Parts: sequence; structure tokens; C-alpha cells
Amino acid sequence: MAITLQSDQKIRDALSSIIEGKIVKRIKHELRHEGKDLTAMFIEELERHGYRATTVDQVNVQPGERVPAFYIDNGNAYFGWVFWEQFTSWKIRKLWGSVIKNKRGDWDMQIPATRNTIIYANELLKLEMDIDHPPEF
Repeated sequence: MAITLQSDQKIRDALSSIIEGKIVKRIKHELRHEGKDLTAMFIEELERHGYRATTVDQVNVQPGERVPAFYIDNGNAYFGWVFWEQFTSWKIRKLWGSVIKNKRGDWDMQIPATRNTIIYANELLKLEMDIDHPPEF
């Protein structure tokens, strides 16, 4: 089934809503519509919104800041943040953590800076956060 220009724009608008997170909650979203894989279209929309393919290590974020980012895997887009997690005053680590939490209240999905996993981050949307209480963002 071919996507018409009108339905194509409606799909792009829906994907933009996911990216912006104002109307649609940014969590986990399946990138399929009527059997069609929308991953490439979602990436185009991410880029249009200022998100760039990168790795956690390459994201310019300091302790006390967070950068919004999407991880795409197997036809699903997962929203999360790149930030520094503080364990003690001298032990911290940089990671991407999903907004989806596990039973313990920790990030259900984590990507450390040591992995070369591709994420799509937008450093222009960087926000301040409380490094002592990152789960509260």
C-alpha cells in the first residue's frame, strides 16, 4: 500500500508529536503504521528537529545537565536522557537512561558511554538537573 502525500504528512505530524513530547508522552513508540516500517521517516523527523546521530560518549553534557535522546532498536523508538549519574561525590558515570523504569525504579534501558551504540540526541535542548536525584526528572 502506497502512502499518499496527505497521509505521509499526517504520519510525519504524528512522529513530530512524539519527538516534541508536548501532546504525546515520550516513552516507547512502535515505528510501524499499517505494516510499514517508519524508522527511516522517524530518523528524518528527528534530524529536522535538531537531533543528530551520535554516541553517549560524544554528547556534550556536564554533570548537572541532561540532553534528550532517542534510542532506536528493532522498529521501536525509546526516549531517554544522556546525563551523569552520581554514586558518590567522587564516582560518577555518563549514560543514556530510558524514561521507562524497571521494578526497582531504575532506568529499564541503559547505554553507558563505553558503548558505541547510536542514539539521536539534541544538545540544543539541554536542561539542568539535580545530579543527586536524577530519577526525579
